[in-house]
Amino acid sequence: MDIGMLWFDDSARPLQEKVKRAADYYTQKYGRVPTLCLVHPNSLEGAPRQVGNVELRGARTVMPNHLWIGVDEKLELKRPVRRTASSASLLEKRALQQAATRPLAEGRARAA
Repeated sequence: MDIGMLWFDDSARPLQEKVKRAADYYTQKYGRVPTLCLVHPNSLEGAPRQVGNVELRGARTVMPNHLWIGVDEKLELKRPVRRTASSASLLEKRALQQAATRPLAEGRARAA
């Protein structure tokens, strides 16, 4: 993963809950479901390696209490991205907004 979202959470919540919250926010913000989350290796002790659709991996480059979450390009080629209801509605809203502004811009160009 070359591009992702850095998430800080120093709460006492379990790692699974932290990953779920970060994944939900990522999906809402970017309209895509994350597939990979890199965490500090010490955070993985006793934790599952999969939370929902998100694979957990240890990386020494990630500081403690941080999550680097995003889409693993290698996995993306193997499996289709499943869209959630919230991400699908967000994408539909954007498409409707773009379609609504397009005729106005074209009409102004013809009038000028």
